[in-house]
Amino acid sequence: MIFPKNSRTIAAKAAVGVLLMAGMATGAVWYYGTPKYSRVGYEPTQPIPFSHKIHVGQVGLDCRHCHTNVTESPHANLPATETCWTCHGQDKGAIKHDSPLLAPLVEAKKTGRPIDWVRVHKVPDYAFFNHAVHVNRGVACASCHGQVNEMAVVRHEKPLSMAWCLECHRAPEANLRPGGQVTNMAWDWRTDPTLKGKTPEEFGRIEMAHSKIEAPVSCTGCHR
Repeated sequence: MIFPKNSRTIAAKAAVGVLLMAGMATGAVWYYGTPKYSRVGYEPTQPIPFSHKIHVGQVGLDCRHCHTNVTESPHANLPATETCWTCHGQDKGAIKHDSPLLAPLVEAKKTGRPIDWVRVHKVPDYAFFNHAVHVNRGVACASCHGQVNEMAVVRHEKPLSMAWCLECHRAPEANLRPGGQVTNMAWDWRTDPTLKGKTPEEFGRIEMAHSKIEAPVSCTGCHR
């Protein structure tokens, strides 16, 4: 005999294995390689339970108080230890200076090592997103990050997928605000006197024409 008795069994198992591998590969490409893949709902536990609902929604801190470089840098920075220490240091008058929840902050201050915050928002590695360009052009923080002023724990609110980004790039006027309102989480176009009754779309079209804003819709606009 040229072939062993169990050759049919081996061939059948090999065929099943190939089909399984092909199915897994197809599923992976469909899930991770299409615009449907996103991290929406991702809500990691942070080393310090920082509540944006309290700090932004109640206290009224501006986004730039902690994320100081968003108007100048391609990347949004996390607050330095000194920024947190300004309010939560160990002086007697400091806010919650003796709270055990702030132990990582105290440790960071003593050792000089930064707090190990867990990253929440992330675009694919093949895409280039410049925070400063978007913010300075009038794209609001809430457009990409949602209403963080209502979040006790920050979560990944928007898909940040290619299809989602292209929706804005093809018609950005709906997401543009007057310059001073970009970081204002409570902004309402209906009560903004600078819009003079115009809808966000109407204002956006005027702003784009005035500033000669052209959102890139070609691949090279975001892929370098």
